[in-house]
Amino acid sequence: QVQLVESGGGLVQAGGSLRLSCAASGRTFSSYAMGWFRQAPGKEREFVAAINWNGGNTNYADSVKGRFTISRDNAKNTVYLQMNSLKPEDTAVYYCAADLGRRPTIQTMTYDYDYWGQGTQVTVSS
Repeated sequence: QVQLVESGGGLVQAGGSLRLSCAASGRTFSSYAMGWFRQAPGKEREFVAAINWNGGNTNYADSVKGRFTISRDNAKNTVYLQMNSLKPEDTAVYYCAADLGRRPTIQTMTYDYDYWGQGTQVTVSS
């Protein structure tokens, strides 16, 4: 069992920055990959970024490449999403998720993730 708690969301103007955090507990954090997803009103949940167990490999959605950075601190059992140059279309509820599958490649589909946080709202005003 893994528990995930996101924080750091809020309201920001276009062009601004936010850093999301996701604190994990329950199993050895350094043994699994982590991902960030988001869901805007009326839309399906979509992949944003993911990172492998030791931070050596990352993957990003095309829509956030060059603006968002995912990282992790295994000593603190926490994964981060640094979001820069935010746009109104980034407005969504952001979820972190844990992939316990020990796959050799980073997964981008929601069904590959085993545990989810409750989400944190990010609103970008124009």
